[in-house]
Amino acid sequence: MYIIRKKFHFSAAHRLYSPRLSEEENCALFGKCASPNFHGHNYTLEVAITGDLEPATGMVMNFDAMKGIIEGEIIAALDHKNLNMDVDFLKGIITTSENLARIIWERLKPRLRGVQLYEINLGETDDNVITYRGEE
Repeated sequence: MYIIRKKFHFSAAHRLYSPRLSEEENCALFGKCASPNFHGHNYTLEVAITGDLEPATGMVMNFDAMKGIIEGEIIAALDHKNLNMDVDFLKGIITTSENLARIIWERLKPRLRGVQLYEINLGETDDNVITYRGEE
């Protein structure tokens, strides 16, 4: 089995806030990340796929093809955006890295044909990284 990984970067602002909680509860839970003025991160996204080696090409998937799908489906939608306000597919979602990783997975999985999505690593800082491998 081969695992192919490709890394991307995007910058985005967001606010961690749950409408189910009071303003005080949000501030206690999310701290400065609950600021109504938002805050930003320089995210690192690493997408890993797995699949069989294609004998005719010697590749599992062409890296340029993988890049085109991820940049078109994910990076273009998130880069230099306010995740709470500018991204339709994040409306009503608490924009934690956990939720972002899951939604990125859900958006990419049907677009990657002939390979399987293995994992998503999403880092909002070098110290805070989420790994998501789907629900199955």
